[in-house]
Amino acid sequence: MQIRLLTADDDHLEISRIYEQSWKFAYKGIIPKYFLDSIPQGKWVQSLDNKDRTHFVCELDGKLVGTASICASRWEKYKDCGEIISIYFLPEYIGKGLGGKLLKKCVDELTEQGFERIILWVLEENLAARRFYEKNGFVCTGQYREDNIGGKPLREVLYASEPKAAK
Repeated sequence: MQIRLLTADDDHLEISRIYEQSWKFAYKGIIPKYFLDSIPQGKWVQSLDNKDRTHFVCELDGKLVGTASICASRWEKYKDCGEIISIYFLPEYIGKGLGGKLLKKCVDELTEQGFERIILWVLEENLAARRFYEKNGFVCTGQYREDNIGGKPLREVLYASEPKAAK
C-alpha cells in the first residue's frame, strides 16, 4: 500500500468515483436514497483542483482505493487549526486497516504544516465514522452545525485532536 500526494497524472474521474461509491455506502440510511442515487459521475473532480487543499490518494496493488483532503481550517472560529475535510475509500476496502494509515498521513502532514490542533466534521448519524475517529484519538467537542443534504436536515458534529504538548 502506498499513500501519496495526488498528481496531475492521476485520473481525477477515478478519484471522484471513490467519493461517489463511498458516499453511497457510508451514508445509506442517513442521506436520502434518491439523493445518493442521483450523484453524478465526476461530482468531485473540480474540488480536486482546489489549490488551497492537499489531496492524498491511497493506492493498493496499482489501484486507487482511497482518498483524503486536508487544509487550513475553513472556519474562522477555528482559524488556528488544520482541518481534515474528507477521508473516503471504495466500500470493499473499508474496515481493512487502511483508514487509520490514511488518517495518520493527514495528521502528520497538518502537523508538519505547523498546526497543533486538527478538526473535522462528521455527520452525527454516521456512527461508524465517529467510532473510527474516536478510536484514532479524536474527541467529540459537542459543537454542532446544521446541514441539509437531499432535503433532509442533518447535524454535523465537530471532532478535534488534542493540542500537541509544548516541546
